[in-house]
Amino acid sequence: MAPRSVALDRMFRALADPSRRDIVTRLAQRPASISELARRYPMSMSAVLQHLKLLEESGLVRSEKVGRVRTCRLDPRALDAVDRWVTDHRARLQRRLDRLEAYLERRRS
Repeated sequence: MAPRSVALDRMFRALADPSRRDIVTRLAQRPASISELARRYPMSMSAVLQHLKLLEESGLVRSEKVGRVRTCRLDPRALDAVDRWVTDHRARLQRRLDRLEAYLERRRS
């Protein structure tokens, strides 16, 4: 499998979980400490850390430790790969639908 494909698979895996998507949405608004993020979810700190680890491994989230506080932030550039994949597939699907529409139009005539 191509390296680009592996990276994209990691991102889709990270975004497959509703809690991780919510974390991404939250971090799109502004950076937050791990403890701030953990307060929002009815799960253990360990579970939140596992979600954040997967988000970091996918490249969607970066974190930085200053003193005793680890702050997480979204890396919006990482979403570019997902956007390109969706855009490419949408364009291909649209071309197929356009051909189907033209075919059906010819059949009606």
